[in-house]
This record gives sequence, C-alpha cells and structure tokens, in this order.
Amino acid sequence: MLRQSLAHLLHGPLDGIDLISTDVFDTLLLRQPRSQRSRVMQAEQRFARLLRDEGTLISAEHLFRTRQLAERFAYRALNVGGGAGEVRLVDIIQRQLAMLGLPERLIEQRISLEMAIEKISLCANEKLAKVLRLHRQTGIRIVAVSDTALPRRQLVELINYFHGPGLIDNVYSSADIGESKRFGRLFSRVLEEEGVAASRLLHLGDDFLADCAVPRTMGIRALHLPKGRLRRFATRADGARAEAMRGVRKGVMRPSGRMPDLADRAAFGREVFGPIVAQFCLYIWLYAREAETQKNAALLFCARGGIGIREAFEKLVAKLNLPLEIRRENILISRLVAARAALMQQSPAVLDELGREFKKNTFADVANALGGCTYELSGPWQLPFDPSHFFAMIDTPEGRVVLDDIARQNELFERHLQQIAGDVSRIILCDTGLYGSTQRLVAAGLPERAFETIQFARCNYKGLSEDHFPQVTGLVVEEDLYNPLRIETVILRYWQIIESLFEPAIPSVRHLSESGDGTVYSNAGKIAYGEIDPADGNLLLAGVLQYIDRVGNGAEIMSDADLAWGRVKQAITNPRAFDMMALGVGARSVDFGRPESVYVLKQSGAPDLAKKLTAVKSQLWREGAIARDFPFLKTALLPALEMAHIVRGVSARLK
Repeated sequence: MLRQSLAHLLHGPLDGIDLISTDVFDTLLLRQPRSQRSRVMQAEQRFARLLRDEGTLISAEHLFRTRQLAERFAYRALNVGGGAGEVRLVDIIQRQLAMLGLPERLIEQRISLEMAIEKISLCANEKLAKVLRLHRQTGIRIVAVSDTALPRRQLVELINYFHGPGLIDNVYSSADIGESKRFGRLFSRVLEEEGVAASRLLHLGDDFLADCAVPRTMGIRALHLPKGRLRRFATRADGARAEAMRGVRKGVMRPSGRMPDLADRAAFGREVFGPIVAQFCLYIWLYAREAETQKNAALLFCARGGIGIREAFEKLVAKLNLPLEIRRENILISRLVAARAALMQQSPAVLDELGREFKKNTFADVANALGGCTYELSGPWQLPFDPSHFFAMIDTPEGRVVLDDIARQNELFERHLQQIAGDVSRIILCDTGLYGSTQRLVAAGLPERAFETIQFARCNYKGLSEDHFPQVTGLVVEEDLYNPLRIETVILRYWQIIESLFEPAIPSVRHLSESGDGTVYSNAGKIAYGEIDPADGNLLLAGVLQYIDRVGNGAEIMSDADLAWGRVKQAITNPRAFDMMALGVGARSVDFGRPESVYVLKQSGAPDLAKKLTAVKSQLWREGAIARDFPFLKTALLPALEMAHIVRGVSARLK
C-alpha cells in the first residue's frame, strides 16, 4: 500500500504514479444513510404516479416486487454462471416492464427516476475531491472505475452533478464493458485503455475485495477507504425500517379477493396452482434472460418433470410476449442416467446416491439397474449392497461386463447431449427439485461441461453433501424445513404434489437407444416439445394451462399467487374432503431403474388407535393421513402437527 491514509495523499507528489483510479459509490460519492431498498421503493412510488397520470394503474408494491425479482434473479444467474460481466440497470428495468406488460418506451423515464433518487441520496466526498484535484494539477490522470449497473453516461452525470466537470478524465463502468473489478478484468481494461503499467496505477475504494485485494494481486497499488461503522449501521437500520413499512403496507393492501368455489381437480389446478406455476415460470424467464446475455448457454428441461414445466413456461412466455432467445430443448435424463456418468468417473457422489437408494438391496440389484439388463451374478453379488466396495466389485470380470453396458449407455447420453445442446459452454437444467441429485451426478460425470440447475425448490432432505448447491437454485423455495414465516415452504410438507403436477404419464428414462439416423431415443418415448402433451390425463396441469391462457400480466400473477399460496397451505396442512381428492397422487415410482412404487397415503392396517397414530409417521403426506384416518380427532391432531413443524424449524435455526 502506497500510503496509510487519505490524509497522507495531500502532502507531496506521488512518486511512480501516472494514473489514479477511484471507485464511485461510497468513495467519490458518499451515500446518505439510506438503503437501496428504500431508494428503490421511493423510485417505484414516483413511477406508479407517472403511470397513473398516463392512465395505467399499477401499485408501487407490484412495481417494487417485479423490480426486486428482476434484480435478484439477474444477479443469481450472473453469479452461478461464474460472475463474469455485470447486470445492467437497463436490462433490469426492461424485464420489469416486460413482466408488467408495459411498453419499452418507459425505460428511459424509469431510469431518470432512478437518477433523481440518487441525486438526493448521495453527497460529494469533498476530501477525496481535494486530493484528486491536487494530483491532477501535477499531471496525473484521474479516472473513475465502478462495478455498477449504471452505464458510463449516468456515472458522468452523477459525478458532474456533485463535483462539477473537470475532476475526472475518464469513467469506466462494468455495465458498459462487461467486466468487473472483483475479477480484475475491469482493471485490465483500464490499464490497456490508459496505456499504463500496473505498478504505476493507484486505486482508491471502499470494497476490500474489489478495490484492494484484487488490484494488489495484479501489481496495482491500492488504498482501502472503508465506509465507517456508524454509516453502515445506519444504512442497515434504514433498510430494516423500509422493509417494516413495506410489510405494514402489504398488510393493509393484502388481497381481499375470495378464492372461487372449486368443483374439480381442473378447477384446483386453474385457480390455485395456476398462479403459483405462472409465478415460477416468470422466475425461470428472469434467470434465463440474464443467462442468455453470455450468448453461449442452453436451457434444458429434464424428463420427466421438466416436460410439464416447459409446457407451462412456453405458454406463459408466448402469452405475455416475453422476449427470450436462449436455446431450449427437452433432455433425456434421470438420476439413473446421471449416475452412470458419475460412475464412469468413479465419483464419490455416485456412492452416496446408490447407498441411499439401494440400502435394502444387493450388489446385483445395483448392477442390474445401472447396466439396464438382468445379469447372471452370484456369490458376493448377492450380498447386501455396500457402496464402499462397489468400485472394487465393478472392476472384477463379472463387473466389467456390467461396466461395458454402463459405458455404452453413457456414450449414448453424451451423444444425445451433443445433439440437443451442441458445444454451448453453459448448460442450465430445469427440473422440479429438491436435492438436485441429477445436477450433482451429471456435473461429476461430465466435468468438461458447466452444469447448473434451476428448480422449483431446493432442500437438503437427504442430509448429504451440499457442495453442488452453489450451482442449484430453488427459484421458489430454498429451505431445508418448513418455515412458518415463508408460506411457500409449506410445499416441503407434501412435495410429491409438485412432482405429480408436472410429470407426464411416461416412465422415467432408464435405457437409451440409437435410431438408424443416429438420433438417440429412450424408453420414455418422444419427449421433444410439441410431441407430447404432458397435460393429457393430468387435470391439475390442464387447469394450470387454462389459467395461463387467461392471465394478463405479472402484476395479476403476483396478486393471484398471494391468494393461491394461502389456499395451498390450507389444503396441505388442514385438508378437507375435496382437498384430499384434488391433491391425491396415488402411487409414485421409486425410479433409479427399479419397478417398485410407493403410495403417498398407504392404507393403515393398524388394529388400534395408538398404532394408527404411530403409522402416520411413515406417511409421505402426514396431514392427509390424519384427515383420512382420524376424521373426529383431526381438529386436535393437525394443529399439534403444525406446532411440531414450527418448533422443529425454530430449533434447527437456533442450532
């Protein structure tokens, strides 16, 4: 570090320095103790008034929510994809407007409102400006370098507004250049454009990583100018205040609509799951819209659940006229297919999954499932499966016969992946959830590809490694347990309904084959978009598609979803007779190459009350089992179960 403090820069020339670069926000321009949340809300309130004057009524709350969602999923997609580049404000606003059905001509007006709020939320750092002017007079060039969603034009406007023209010789914005300080590439661009050596650049900024640690690794001299603790505390307090006030406004403005009477499963799908699925599809669009800015990504919908998701997604994108150019295909994949890929790499991840799935089976059962055939395996192959010995078993003469078939299946899968995704560097899988086993296995099996997964929910119900979780995004839910403060987490108490909602009536992908023209197909049949109707025989999904057919914009979806989530919670946690019918899913396949099925609600043959109560623990939908088996006691048992879930969740958080 060249100097110990900003004050030292006031005295004498800077030997060996030809260029000074300064961060902008919280360095050259200091923020008043106002959080981003309160600033954005104020801008949206002004935007709501502007729209009202033009004859469009959209609440500031809906504007705020869509803006926050656009920003949240943009940064998530950017970070999961490696963090290179920058999210641009113009893209965030464009996506916000698209969700709400507003014309793109409003983008500049909306950004102008953002700038107006910035001008009353910032102030000039006069001490720093004095230092910069002093050294500028000695012939040192001064540039501003910022990781920001704002383009150079807006940064220049703000700097000149507070400091007047002539302080800064040039401005570099990550939003324009597509590179950031936090990876060093924005600094590289500055050095190249300014024609100076790294050792002759002094950088000033408040972020220790982006403004200090990273440039120092590049040989750049750096001075850390952190924001004071009191200012940070005041900003956080303002954010908490803004969110509390927003909560009060939401409570006052809580949807007062009444859920219409539901006559059948299709009606339940239309009125309840319709808004929830449409909301999920908006989240997919926001994520994919940012990912496609890299120009080398593909969005692949996983058989089976992804097929139903894509049907709803494509319908919503068309209905709301949402722009999206990213390559999209349905992919023949399952946990079994992904496990074969991981096995070929002898990844420990596959042993975790096999150990959990086949803990009551033999080595031969595992071999039959993975190889896709019934093999004549005797002796140690008939012993109970122990994952710690499986790699050694598969390396025996009998095991290599199985391994050859696994390798052939994996070769077909890789060929299928090449056929639908080509050589794209970023593959985004879309599935239902929860743990992301497919992501974990396929990423381990094909390390030359960059895989990530977006799904309805992410939850470590298996208690296994979470090393793959940074590449798995639960777009609606990311919790391990039911959280009473987040109503969406109620879906974790009956996850099978989400799987059933999206999965068409086809088998899981177990065996791949090759046609005469080289196309890879599977036992699941034709799954390409448009060749299969996932709503056939699925009244819940048919109802969802009916809802999407009538929906108008994102604001309508969010309002409807707020009401629908309350109805879902009631149906899952305190089901009535109609709910039992609407949410019943029957038998569920255990998959992983096995023909067995399990029932979400097993018939209890327990002879007495105590044993019946004990049997509830083994049910996949416990509330449904209580409502069915204890019609007179459910008014006491269901609240008790709800309280047990709450206590369990609170205890887990305290730990």
